[in-house]
Amino acid sequence: MFHLIRLIVWIAGVLVVAYFVLGYFGYEVNQHYFDQSKAKCQELIAACQKNIIHQGVDNVKNCEYQCIDPTLIIRKKSVK
Repeated sequence: MFHLIRLIVWIAGVLVVAYFVLGYFGYEVNQHYFDQSKAKCQELIAACQKNIIHQGVDNVKNCEYQCIDPTLIIRKKSVK
């Protein structure tokens, strides 16, 4: 149990240090990325659902389920 608590503290510490190091080098975590990309992902899933309904289960094209672009989660700070 002690090892688990120690591991959680280490992971939290590394995340905090990484957050400040990113800020030092001019980057920021895009905290609104998942809210912004939610609508896009829902549109892709709805289109895929319609495709499955119209073409049937045997004749389905491969649907693109990868909605998240990890390169947009950490971005360069904008100058205000």
